[in-house]
Amino acid sequence: MKTKKFASIINCMDGRTQLPIAQWVMENYGIDYPDTITEAGPVKIIADNKKKELIGAIKYRLNISVNKHGSRLIVLVAHYDCAGNPEKKEVQLKQLKKALKRIKKWNYDVDEIVGVWVGKNWKVKQITKI
Repeated sequence: MKTKKFASIINCMDGRTQLPIAQWVMENYGIDYPDTITEAGPVKIIADNKKKELIGAIKYRLNISVNKHGSRLIVLVAHYDCAGNPEKKEVQLKQLKKALKRIKKWNYDVDEIVGVWVGKNWKVKQITKI
């Protein structure tokens, strides 16, 4: 029997991004179960590293996904028209790269940490990976 694969998706709470990113992760990484960790503007929260209570909540849920579900992939999502992080795409992409480096320092035992952009047409594009 094949072992089912999990991924950890740190995504905005915006419902418009949920289905596109889950489908993308399943199709591109052969994931069976995408664990979704949502927050309003998580890229900004993680990059700024100021809201310790929110970062703690993200880490708490990430711990469960990685350590209990066996997730080997973390995907961080930035997106068009984000109410929680209403910055231009260029700013969000800089935040995304900074946030990925911070997540790497959290030392989760995963194979990849991937940063993606969900654009105006709700299509997912991989930006970078660690």
